Amino acid sequence: MLIFIALLYFCLACSLIWLVMFPSGRASVLHLLATLQRRLLWRAGSMQHAGAAAVGAGWSGTRLQLRNWRALLRRHWAFCAIGAPLILIPTLLALLMRKPDMLPGYEPVETVVDAQVAALLKGEQLVPPAALPPIAFGTREVELVRPMLVNASRNWGLLHPEYSQRLLLAFKIMKEKYGYEMALLEGYRSPARQDALAQMGSTVTNARAFQSWHQYGLAADCAFWRDGKLVISEKDPWAMRGYQLYGEVAESLGLTWGGRWTMMDFGHTELRLRGVMRR
Repeated sequence: MLIFIALLYFCLACSLIWLVMFPSGRASVLHLLATLQRRLLWRAGSMQHAGAAAVGAGWSGTRLQLRNWRALLRRHWAFCAIGAPLILIPTLLALLMRKPDMLPGYEPVETVVDAQVAALLKGEQLVPPAALPPIAFGTREVELVRPMLVNASRNWGLLHPEYSQRLLLAFKIMKEKYGYEMALLEGYRSPARQDALAQMGSTVTNARAFQSWHQYGLAADCAFWRDGKLVISEKDPWAMRGYQLYGEVAESLGLTWGGRWTMMDFGHTELRLRGVMRR
């Protein structure tokens, strides 16, 4: 799909430059439109007697235009030599540097989950932990790292069941295996809230409404609960180690971890279910 878009951009850019810079280009388009009009009229019966002559004239005109284009390229070879790279280089760079996360509607192939983990997911239905006190999300330290977090939704019931079970299993593994107690910062996010966060700038989020898996209950932002406080900042070495472990655990459960993105979001995970983002 991305290759098709890049090729379409290239063709449109070339066509626009041709029409704007070269009068002969505009004349060619008008001639082509006139030819198509004559053919349509001929097929409708309006030009049955003069049809052969009109088509012949059309083909002759097309051959003449081709000769004119070749002559035009010879005369303006310097412009073409400069213009072609200007069009090709951005397109090629976009193709070479593309990443799945650059496309909001991207949906990957099914993730392979460890057999033992898959068995756990099919078995016990994990229950969400007790809700943390609201005051924990409104402290100055938290607000500096995560603006508007106090009003975020932490309702596990609004998350997709398949995603919430994987996330709860990640919480369980993090606590039992590594000693980290996880906390849900934000799960489902309304389209209006998504737009409000996007307006705060790219340091908060690049996604607008329905461009984030949060709107489908398939993403969540999480952090750590230590000594009665939320620990979110990556400047804390203990928290940074926890984020790395959390990323490994999340990926082993078939989740996508934001710590691998260009704009790293260590506490973010999402489950990209096929066909959901297009609804």
